[in-house]
Amino acid sequence: YSIIDVFFLKRSVYDFILYLFTAIEKKGIITMVIKMKNETEEKIKLVIEKIRPYLVNDGGDLKFIKYEDNIVYVQLTGACESCPMMDITLKDGIEEIIKNEIPEIKEVKNIS
Repeated sequence: YSIIDVFFLKRSVYDFILYLFTAIEKKGIITMVIKMKNETEEKIKLVIEKIRPYLVNDGGDLKFIKYEDNIVYVQLTGACESCPMMDITLKDGIEEIIKNEIPEIKEVKNIS
């Protein structure tokens, strides 16, 4: 082997090791982000469970659909679907409660 061959071999090994550490680090960050998202979803579901009895008492209901980009997607059902106060209930009631409990939430949207 020449000095040039050894240099390139060392460089290749170094690049490979660096690649592995970077991949492991990225996987760790991705895993952490997924875990944080799952924890936030669990918090959202708990808050929704606190709100539901009030809606059910009036003939409506609230179902968690998904959490994406700090936006909570829910579905108002039952009497809530045709209620003229649905938007006020959603924004001034449900959204405010969820945002107070979980500050990272930007908005709550109803999926009809």
